[in-house]
Amino acid sequence: MYKVFVKDIPIILSTKKNIGSQYTSIPLKIVNFKKLVKQIVKGDILYVNLYHKNEEKLEKFLKKKLPVVEAAGGLVYNNKREILFIYRNSKWDLPKGGVKKEESFEDAAIREVEEETGVENLEIRNFITKTYHVFKRNDKFKLKITYWYEMYTDYKGELVPQLEEGIKKAKWKNFEKSQKALQESYENVKLLFPKEYLTTHPNDRVSQV
Repeated sequence: MYKVFVKDIPIILSTKKNIGSQYTSIPLKIVNFKKLVKQIVKGDILYVNLYHKNEEKLEKFLKKKLPVVEAAGGLVYNNKREILFIYRNSKWDLPKGGVKKEESFEDAAIREVEEETGVENLEIRNFITKTYHVFKRNDKFKLKITYWYEMYTDYKGELVPQLEEGIKKAKWKNFEKSQKALQESYENVKLLFPKEYLTTHPNDRVSQV
């Protein structure tokens, strides 16, 4: 099971037809995904489960529903165990960006973190997960799949936010400040963090809509 976010509202993709009485369950293979996204944006539907019996085909069918944009980014720690955040569009976020042609996801993740924050000497430690969210560009819905990596750096220099990309701040945040930042972040970003960082749960956000 995984989640595709539309304006912080999660669409569940699973192998089960029934995951709860509040959910509208639709076979992934036949769903009109664009229509569904519009319904979620309007607030007409909040709990959706798209299902397919074969877990390996969930992503395959999803990719057929909308044009796909691939991105990569990092959950970056320094030697103080602080985490690197950026502030853009009135939200705290993690550095990430589009993958160039013939560029690996790992190289793209390092490049984007460097470009968006000015951090150097990045080392990838682990692949974390992929996140999925739907966005609108040129009046068309697209699916962004972001590959996330845990990184480490011993960089102690100045952070330089990439202003031309709308990034107003780049900050190292300790555990307490990270918790506060995540309250003003995106639900798909919260999926990258250990549970102890999270003071709210994605379902709490949905139930209040």
